Amino acid sequence: MEQPNNTSVLSIRVSREERRLLEAAAGQSRTTLSDFMRRKAVEAAEVDILGRTSMTIPAKDWEAFERWMNRPAEKIPALAELMRRHGPRDS
Repeated sequence: MEQPNNTSVLSIRVSREERRLLEAAAGQSRTTLSDFMRRKAVEAAEVDILGRTSMTIPAKDWEAFERWMNRPAEKIPALAELMRRHGPRDS
């Protein structure tokens, strides 16, 4: 992702241990500490905002939405094949 021309500095304080950890993670990501921190902070902000976003369904559309939600699951052959070949991943 290319940075826009009009950027600003954001300064944070971290402990020595936190900095070592962050530098190691940035190194493993093959990026600078600044780019790593910016990318991870933006990702975390997006997740946080999306987690707090609510959606409103108009009353006139509620029954159609419920029908859609309660319909039987579709079998997708490509996904079944993927699971057969690779299996579920442990978290």
